[in-house]
Amino acid sequence: MRQAIEMLFFAYRDFTSGPDEILREFGFGRAHHRAIYFIGRHPNQTVSNLLGILRITKQSLNRVLGQLIREGFVSQSPGKQDRRQRLLQLTEKGRMLEERLTENQRQRIAAAFSAVDEKAVVGFRDVLLGVMTSNEDRNRFE
Repeated sequence: MRQAIEMLFFAYRDFTSGPDEILREFGFGRAHHRAIYFIGRHPNQTVSNLLGILRITKQSLNRVLGQLIREGFVSQSPGKQDRRQRLLQLTEKGRMLEERLTENQRQRIAAAFSAVDEKAVVGFRDVLLGVMTSNEDRNRFE
């Protein structure tokens, strides 16, 4: 078990190292990366939905979103049914950054997947699902 914990630590460190370098160019951190990633994956989601995905405080998200909006990476628009809702989208600048960050990680995962057989890839997926504690999160992948 300790070996698995250490392997996860080192894999996460290396998985985030490339994006961390890119984020530093903009004065951003990992919270910015997560927000950019999930806004890009689910455009026009509400701030409340993003809070549920990221599981960070509203204050932390407001700080991150405020900076991303001010610097032109994210835009927001009112909800169609409820005008009080704020729907989030990446701007063109935000999409370019998200693609750059994701491509770095996509290449790393693709290389790892290509080095093993399909059974290992399925096993990896199963282990990650097993590590997740939330049924809601697991259901995203079912």
